[in-house]
Amino acid sequence: MAEPRIVRRDEPSEYYLSERCHVLEHWNAAEDAQASVARIRVAPGTTTRLHRLRGTAERYLIQSGRGRVEVAGLAPAEVTAGDALFIPADAAQRIANLGDDDLVFLAICTPRFVPECYEDLEPEAA
Repeated sequence: MAEPRIVRRDEPSEYYLSERCHVLEHWNAAEDAQASVARIRVAPGTTTRLHRLRGTAERYLIQSGRGRVEVAGLAPAEVTAGDALFIPADAAQRIANLGDDDLVFLAICTPRFVPECYEDLEPEAA
C-alpha cells in the first residue's frame, strides 16, 4: 500500500462471531498485511471462547466497561477503560465482561487478523 488513504464507513457493519462477541472491522486489508484494527463488543455476563491466534499478536485497548482477561503466562486480571493489554502470538486467551454494560475494546493485530490464524481451544459441550 504505497498511497495514504482514509477509509470511511457509511453504515456500521458489526457482525457476531461464534467466539461470543461482536466485531466491527475498522482496518483489515490484504494490501496492508502488517496490522488490522477492530472494535470488539462483549455483552454483559459473557465470556469469549478460549482461543489463540497462531502467528498473530494482539493489543487490546479497553474503551468502556469492565472485564477480566485470561492470557497464558499472565495471572487473570481485571481491566477497565484506559487499560492496554499485549497478547503474544499463540497465547491462549479469553475475556469476560464483569459489568452491566457492554465491554468494548479495540483489538490491534500484527500481522493482520485472518480467519486461518484463529484456533478455538474450548471443547464443545457434550
